[in-house]
Amino acid sequence: MLTDAQIERYSRHIILKEVGGKGQQKLLNGRVLIIGAGALGSPAALYLAAAGVGTIGIADDDVVEISNLQRQIIHHTGDVGKAKVLSACEKMTAMNPDVEVITHQTRVRADNITEIISSYDFVIDGTDNFAAKFLINDACVLAGKPFSHGGILQFLGQTITVNPGVSACYRCLFPTPPPPGVIPTCAEAGVIGVLPGVIGTLQANEAIKHLLGKGTLLNNQMLIFDALENEFTKVEVAKNPDCPVCGAAPTITELRDELQIMKACEMERSA
Repeated sequence: MLTDAQIERYSRHIILKEVGGKGQQKLLNGRVLIIGAGALGSPAALYLAAAGVGTIGIADDDVVEISNLQRQIIHHTGDVGKAKVLSACEKMTAMNPDVEVITHQTRVRADNITEIISSYDFVIDGTDNFAAKFLINDACVLAGKPFSHGGILQFLGQTITVNPGVSACYRCLFPTPPPPGVIPTCAEAGVIGVLPGVIGTLQANEAIKHLLGKGTLLNNQMLIFDALENEFTKVEVAKNPDCPVCGAAPTITELRDELQIMKACEMERSA
């Protein structure tokens, strides 16, 4: 039962026929994990907290650096040197005391990600490297956890939502990570500061729709945003029957750290 204060706080949700009081209660009962408290995770965390998602997990092992502040809007200048999960938690709970924020001050790895994601209804991938993105995909697919992928670089952003067993997964599109050094990082190539705000907000929207059971998710659809040209493009994708993790005869049946595999392959090529 919503309190009078909650009815007032969430009134703009409650008057929506797609939400109402029952829908807002679903949000308050919902549990969303954000992996990465950086550029994508910042807007996602703030909007999920504002929306009243009752339990929000934040996983990250990094600390705030001054170069983050151009785009990681959940962190402030006074937070430099502070653990990102603690900085994010402070802003979220200050915004909305209804929300319980669970901090996971660690890097997700093959040996801990299954336990971390186990208690959440939906996962948002806000990471900035391919090894983490493939690990999140594999862990969520094997655990049957729906998740939102997001990626940004320079002026281009992309997002897709994966519903394991139903829709295409990240490996259906990209079976293996690119070789190290082929695709530059944001630190190497740059990124316009507002871009992750757009993509991270879309990811939060996907989480909210999933919890409400309303609307159309980006299943089997990659949404691409060009910030320079102000163009959105939706690309239809299909489940790959030969996908190594969700295909008919999967070759990936247990989690592995792609970064170690990538480094080993690079050493073999250099030998």
